[in-house]
Amino acid sequence: MLIGGLQRSSLVDYPGHISAVVFMQGCNFRCPYCHNPQLVDPARFGQPLDVDEVFRFLQSRVGRLQAVVVSGGEPLLHDDLPELLTRIRRLGYLVKLDTNGSFPDRLSAIVSAGLVDFIAMDIKAPFERYGELAGVPVDIGAIQESIRIIRESGVDYLFRTTLAEPLLDEDDIRKIRELLGPTEHYLVQLINPTAEWLRPEARLG
Repeated sequence: MLIGGLQRSSLVDYPGHISAVVFMQGCNFRCPYCHNPQLVDPARFGQPLDVDEVFRFLQSRVGRLQAVVVSGGEPLLHDDLPELLTRIRRLGYLVKLDTNGSFPDRLSAIVSAGLVDFIAMDIKAPFERYGELAGVPVDIGAIQESIRIIRESGVDYLFRTTLAEPLLDEDDIRKIRELLGPTEHYLVQLINPTAEWLRPEARLG
């Protein structure tokens, strides 16, 4: 388990609950606007956190925190993610998973095993622009399958898009809304203007 960071308390990452956020190291996408480049670019990786230390912290916060968010990077990149989620659930926490949706088989297995209570999936762009915004070629069929799995999962979920101007605009958001169809489970979030980008030159368009 390559844990690249730990946020000890958050009021915004799991709707309605106080959570800790565990950030997994590594990602298969290279979104130029990514604001966690230290979790994505191997050249910027720091020393992974000690897993047992992370769990000692989570154990010490039982009764004070309500949930743990597993984010990244891309958590589903890791073969041992189910083990991590199982250990978190054994402490009695709700579990939220943040994902880019590129590993539908692994997502389905986690859902089937009952290891998550909430899933948030980033919708990067309209399908015809997905590779451009993800920074790598993307299997759109995998993205579509993950959307289906999440909708049919029976757990709480949210689709979300980061409006990373100038890379995306309101017309792109309209197209994303059309491909998702009618849903109240969709959020457009503004990018943090002070955040570090994976590729700072992309800000120039």
